[in-house]
Amino acid sequence: MKHKLLITFLLVISFSFSQENSKIYDIIDAISAKRIQKDIQTLVDFGTRNTFSDTISNTRGIGAARRWIKQEFETISKNCNNCLEVFYQKDFVTKDGNRRVPHDAWVVNVVAIQRGTKYPNRFVIMSGDIDSRASDTMDFTTDAPGANDNATGMAGAIEAARVLSNYKFESSIVYVGLSGEEQGLFGGAGLAKYAKDNNWDIIGVLNNDMIGNIEGVDGVIDNRTFRIFSEPVPPTETERQRKLRRFYGGEVDGISRQLARYIHKTTKTYMPEMNPMMVYRLDRFGRGGHHRPFNDLGYAGIRIMEAHENYTQQHQDIREENGIKYGDVIEHVNFEYAKKLTAVNAINMASLAWAPPAPKNVAIGGIVEPSAKFKWDKTDDAIGYKIYWRDTTSPTWDHSRYVGDVSEYTLNGIVIDNYFFGISAVGENGFESIVAFPNAVFQD
Repeated sequence: MKHKLLITFLLVISFSFSQENSKIYDIIDAISAKRIQKDIQTLVDFGTRNTFSDTISNTRGIGAARRWIKQEFETISKNCNNCLEVFYQKDFVTKDGNRRVPHDAWVVNVVAIQRGTKYPNRFVIMSGDIDSRASDTMDFTTDAPGANDNATGMAGAIEAARVLSNYKFESSIVYVGLSGEEQGLFGGAGLAKYAKDNNWDIIGVLNNDMIGNIEGVDGVIDNRTFRIFSEPVPPTETERQRKLRRFYGGEVDGISRQLARYIHKTTKTYMPEMNPMMVYRLDRFGRGGHHRPFNDLGYAGIRIMEAHENYTQQHQDIREENGIKYGDVIEHVNFEYAKKLTAVNAINMASLAWAPPAPKNVAIGGIVEPSAKFKWDKTDDAIGYKIYWRDTTSPTWDHSRYVGDVSEYTLNGIVIDNYFFGISAVGENGFESIVAFPNAVFQD
């Protein structure tokens, strides 16, 4: 008991001065732009990685690409005493009814799981896409190097595995290359269903799709800003939950939005030179990414990507017209920027995997009272809890109070009508869970 009280006291002091952990800086420093560049070049050299391209050749097509990715994960696993479970997860897609499917084929994902020491069935996932495309997505023979879209995300996932495999975490981390993104998010849908069928408890999915371009089609050059796309509330919410939101709020406080806020906060704490830009939208206007199939099944998931896209370098045959060079070639990739965004992923996955589970059944009270009141269920391995609040128009959690190892608390003088609130669990190591938004209301 004395030991726990001492830890709590020290944590309170640490919260007063710093919320930083030196291991996170070590992770940032270990990410290598040169290794990322080498991996992107290898993926580009397969010529095309169209989901329906050659699967027999050892040098060209998606078959060669996924075998190489699996081999890289297996090498990483060998170097960490077999700490990764590496396997293919696949689903068969047919031409019938799918306008972007030229022929029947297996959509194959490459999965590497680093099991947690305490919560082996609790996962944080980083994904990149294996596949690429030319101007015509049905054209599976033309060269489609896909250097930025999305060899950068795939190389980032491999590099994160290299670095994080040197550590042990309480929760599991999954590094995955997904296929079939360009034809209809088939790979993400397959893995999301696999996760649901196997009762995975997913903390969050970090989908990386294009993390290497710094010069936009609008002429803006920016190597520090990146976007975090997140939907406001899960599409799986019930009619009752929707009705409650009308009276109690939470229109922008779903599980994916809380994941986005977590990434924003962690990045600003450890990489203050970066400018994370939260975009209040599932994805780019009218477009989609591989986090969406996870969202569709009720999992938290976001997309991390560059802030300034160049559309002449996406989904284009390699050519030159009117002085403009088209094509997603490696010359356009900024490897230092890809390194930064890989580090963003790595430090957030590490922080989440080291943190205790978020508190459950968070309830809020204080209607027509001068104070906000809270109750919640304690979680394993949390030595305390932190209450967050913000102005209702603020995108980020701007105020907080560490309240210790309790399951209820009253914020005196804080009027419930003027703010939104949430609660995180704090571990002995100082790492925090994602903030849990209240899902119930109580009255004393």
